[in-house]
Amino acid sequence: MVYVFLADGFEELEALAPIDILRRAGVEVVTVGASGETVVGAHKVRFTPDITVDKVVLDDKIDMIVLPGGMPGTINLENDDYVQAAIDFCAKNDKYIAAICAAPSILGHKGLLKGKKAISFPGFEKDLEGAVISDDHVAVDDKFITAKGAGVAVDFALALTEKLVSKAKAEEIRKGIQCRD
Repeated sequence: MVYVFLADGFEELEALAPIDILRRAGVEVVTVGASGETVVGAHKVRFTPDITVDKVVLDDKIDMIVLPGGMPGTINLENDDYVQAAIDFCAKNDKYIAAICAAPSILGHKGLLKGKKAISFPGFEKDLEGAVISDDHVAVDDKFITAKGAGVAVDFALALTEKLVSKAKAEEIRKGIQCRD
């Protein structure tokens, strides 16, 4: 199961691409409102998440958490105690943590990217404390998957699919949605 955390000001593409593609792959995805029962994206699109952040259960059913970027969404996620607890749980229990755009900065501030290959939206590299900054649009290192921004949201989502399901399933979805190579 995957939790996708949504906070007011999140980048819509960076959340919706993983939600859509992971569900196409048959993965159970639960959207989590860190800003309440309605969350407003960076471009004023309103979302009704599946649950609110206080309903998150931190247990072995979690395979991955996803942190979309955007501003002030990233700041709102970083300032949420429940989101912080979910990150800590996943880090301690060898679960995947995926973050895109500005959101990898949250992991950097926690010291989780030390020695790990990572990428973020340009300008946030300084916040990836101790990371080996990647030239790739999507960086995968152990249980950490980071990506540059909205323009690579589909590639990010396909990388998540590859890790949780299979490379073959990710490739099948890539072809099915007419994604360029």
